[in-house]
Amino acid sequence: HGDTARLPIQQMDPMPLVEASLNGGPAKAFTFYTGASNLSLGAAAAKEAGLRPLARQKVEFEGGSMWAYYGILDSLRLGGIELRNVPVGWSSTESGQETGTGSDGMIGTWVFQHLLTTFDYAGRKLILRRPTPASARTTRAAALRAGAEPLPLWLADQYLHTTGSIAGSRTGVVGVNFGGSGGESAAVLFGPTAQQLNIRTDHDRPIGTFAHSHPATTFPCYPREIRLGNAAARSIYCETHPQAALAPYGFNVRAAFFHTFHKPYNITLDFAGMNLYIARGKAL
Repeated sequence: HGDTARLPIQQMDPMPLVEASLNGGPAKAFTFYTGASNLSLGAAAAKEAGLRPLARQKVEFEGGSMWAYYGILDSLRLGGIELRNVPVGWSSTESGQETGTGSDGMIGTWVFQHLLTTFDYAGRKLILRRPTPASARTTRAAALRAGAEPLPLWLADQYLHTTGSIAGSRTGVVGVNFGGSGGESAAVLFGPTAQQLNIRTDHDRPIGTFAHSHPATTFPCYPREIRLGNAAARSIYCETHPQAALAPYGFNVRAAFFHTFHKPYNITLDFAGMNLYIARGKAL
């Protein structure tokens, strides 16, 4: 139900927060992340919404384990748009406690995939539209007027990809991630990419972190430029992950761009035409 939602981003860092309502209840604080698949909730929010699990499993998470539950949410209201019968997951520790996400839930790619979605970082808004041919034409025209050339959009599982370049390299496939726990890094370079492109890397300052919920070690690096179409950042802080697989889906992905890179821009994902538009400044 509804055609358009303009959700103010209440908080940008360390993770963006917007408001959403579950099953007609009061507004809850949700983050969003296109590195996540479905809609996920905290255990307390799931209980308050009256959810009952249809299935559950024990999963590994950041060096430990937790219980993951799966069900169907009757109603998710995002401003002026309401989605019905939404697949949802929630989790708890083995003792039944909250897993401590810092929000009431997270909106993943599979929700955005059903909409015409604009991550308006510069305007601090999440804009959602019903994906009709008319709304797609209007959004595309506004993006082109703002100087955004259409870039290809590809999906591998829930992960988004387009074309970009690192340190003056030829244009190739890169990952793009919106939302999540931003941190300072604008991009992560995978495998031997930093070494191959002679990018200055600080090997004396390893960073112990997690990638795909598993322990990982990255290093600060400083490419002279990273670019998506007409959008670029120069001499910006990034990280290199030398042990990461360069072709996890059968094609090379040299880098993934994150939250910090996108802040001066607005980015629209057109899942019908499979195009990505990125333009400087606030969305119109």
